[in-house]
Amino acid sequence: WLSHMLDVQLFGLNPKGHHLTSLFFHLANALLLFLILAKMTGAHWQSGFVAAMFALHPLNVEPVAWIAERKSVLSTFFWMLTLWAYIRYTENPDVKRYFLVVLFLALGLMSKPMLVTVPFMLLLLDYWPLGRLKLEKVNVLPLIREKIPLFVLVGISCVITFTVQKSGGAIHSVELNSLAARLNNALVSYMAYLQHVVWPLELAVFYPHPGHTLSAWKGAASGMVLVCITFFAVRMIRRAPYVLVGWFWYLGTLVPVIGIVQVGDQAMADRYA
Repeated sequence: WLSHMLDVQLFGLNPKGHHLTSLFFHLANALLLFLILAKMTGAHWQSGFVAAMFALHPLNVEPVAWIAERKSVLSTFFWMLTLWAYIRYTENPDVKRYFLVVLFLALGLMSKPMLVTVPFMLLLLDYWPLGRLKLEKVNVLPLIREKIPLFVLVGISCVITFTVQKSGGAIHSVELNSLAARLNNALVSYMAYLQHVVWPLELAVFYPHPGHTLSAWKGAASGMVLVCITFFAVRMIRRAPYVLVGWFWYLGTLVPVIGIVQVGDQAMADRYA
């Protein structure tokens, strides 16, 4: 809201200025993504490719062009700053650097609660490429304790978000969409997002939730494919750890919006990708 208020102060209700602000944040996010990946991996060409895909991919049109979806580009901006601050913290752990991690995550959660998975994603990065988590020795507990303040922030954000959405009537009851229907749609949506990443055709502003009309076999088939990919990623843990980290990053970051807790009438949304 503060972001929108500032835009109105600067540009009034002329949409050009509001669009420029969102575009600025999107470009800054792409640049930060490149810098973060390059710093963590040292692979500049690969990092540049990923950042370019992020900047230009059609799935990212919606959160940038839709002015009211400023919360997506803004939360992503603070997400990227959280990652940058965390990398600096791992290089030289101290209270000041950790405070920046907490601050940027708090600002990101205030922009949009999509960032509730960030502490878990940091644990993935601890394994690869940061190398703080070793398979040979179980040293995960100190890394979890280190992130307790982040988990506290996330817990507070979850409670506030659930309370506000429920009081506003946005959360659907199980009578409207049963848990089985939600799980079925979630499995199919996981595959649909992958399809749109690789082949972004037939994108839509709104994908209506199919409810109980979605065939059970589609969910079962999607689940089987997801299990097979997960099995392959685990098998590659030593030869190509980035496969496991990337796959679990994809599965994990979509959890808040995959529809197990149904908010709104959509089955999926491009902005969530």
